[in-house]
Amino acid sequence: MKNRYAYLTFLTCFLLESCGWLDVTSESTISGKQYWKTEEQYEAFMTGIHALFRTHAYTFFILGETRSDVFGDPTIGGTASQDLERLPYNTLSEEVPVVTNYGDFYENIYQINLFIRNTSETTLLSVDKKNYYLGQAYGLRAYYYFHLLRSWGNVIITTTPVYPTQTVHLAKAASSAADVMKQIKEDIDNSLACFGTDYSLLGQKSLWSKAASLMLQAEVHLWSSRQMNGGTSDAGIAKKALTEIRQNWPELGLMEHFTDVFAYGMKGNKEIILAIRNKLNEYSLWDGAFSSTFLPPAGGLKTFYDITTGELFDITKENRLGLMKLGIRKAHLNHYDDADSRKSGTLKGVYNKDKNGNFVLASVFIYKYQGIQDAGDTRSMNDDYPIYRYADLLLMLAEAKSLLGENPAEELNAIRQRAYEENYNESIHGYPHQSVDANIHEAILEERFKEFIMEGKRWYDLRRFGSRYVFRYTWAEDGNEQKLLWPVDKTTLTNNSALKQTPGYDSAGN
Repeated sequence: MKNRYAYLTFLTCFLLESCGWLDVTSESTISGKQYWKTEEQYEAFMTGIHALFRTHAYTFFILGETRSDVFGDPTIGGTASQDLERLPYNTLSEEVPVVTNYGDFYENIYQINLFIRNTSETTLLSVDKKNYYLGQAYGLRAYYYFHLLRSWGNVIITTTPVYPTQTVHLAKAASSAADVMKQIKEDIDNSLACFGTDYSLLGQKSLWSKAASLMLQAEVHLWSSRQMNGGTSDAGIAKKALTEIRQNWPELGLMEHFTDVFAYGMKGNKEIILAIRNKLNEYSLWDGAFSSTFLPPAGGLKTFYDITTGELFDITKENRLGLMKLGIRKAHLNHYDDADSRKSGTLKGVYNKDKNGNFVLASVFIYKYQGIQDAGDTRSMNDDYPIYRYADLLLMLAEAKSLLGENPAEELNAIRQRAYEENYNESIHGYPHQSVDANIHEAILEERFKEFIMEGKRWYDLRRFGSRYVFRYTWAEDGNEQKLLWPVDKTTLTNNSALKQTPGYDSAGN
């Protein structure tokens, strides 16, 4: 069952209603005649939406992290990068945009639009069930559009179901980023209104919930506070949303140990608010893209030393293996204090020996996702991918407080105390006693960096805090703010003559 369950679901549910997601003509009559007849069909449709949401997880990550300062060093084993090196070097172009067709996100936006239309009109469902489904649908649509906004700025807004074909193309221009943000906020408001007082966390927190919509509301308003002139008003809305989660989900909180958050045997733990679920023999992390892009190959790893044993890597024991097409900067290993448990729980050092027998750091690879031991010497990477967790709530709350002129010490210190565990000394490690704390923006970015590597947040964090942070920490062309967005690929521009290339990527460089 490692096949794409999403597509099986959709083939069953939609009977060819989906292909060519930016191509459109009148809606097919298939759905009205042959579907939406039972409660089970509505449930199956929402399951299908979540399944397709899972297939987009790798693209969420690519857009949210890979252009940041996390990456950029050579890989272990010399695997061909397949143009992925363009991401940390920020050398994307119309010809090589890496992400095409807006990440195929309109694929699921279409399905969500169809679901909203039919669910809003039905009398088959109870009021509570109908509202819960609509709360999920509006929240998911807002999440997709928030990725589109942060990545391309001006994008097409479509909120009605239209049937795609391969011959009639959508001649619709992109809406302004301001209008996209307006749509996102309206969808979030609709989601929260539909959920009402239903505080369920279903599917071991793998299904969209009111808590997820409140996390999204906070993230969206922090973005608009900093980037779209929302100021303290939007920061206040973010704080209110995060506070509401703390009040209504008292079972949520930080796990005692950082590594427990990601452990295969502790899925859906108290820190998780929403995660994309993966399971052994069912679906692997990013459908295998994690292993094939970020884990060292056996032939490369076994020639290096593991400093914890002092010996060459034993790949039958250190069997998190795959291919590396994008290398993490090795300097990040020493970015962490040795007493910080997130260091060993996030990255693994790979060493050579010099002529005097001293270990010399050669590379690092990601150690946050441990997978599960399968048969024999095989380790399967079936970790869940966190979308929102309690640590994010605390650090967004610290950010909202900082924008409102309030003291963020409680939230920052909760994160640091968990990180240092028994080594924590508030007079040394606590806020405002670290040198980075002289600038609260830098302090929050620092904690977010250490906490969320490989969770799809770093590029978006730098962008949210402001272009100066992007240029300070990444290899983006200094001062060229236009190219902080993504180019639109040629095929998409050809298929939709009303679209325009992202400024800075056209043939004239404008």
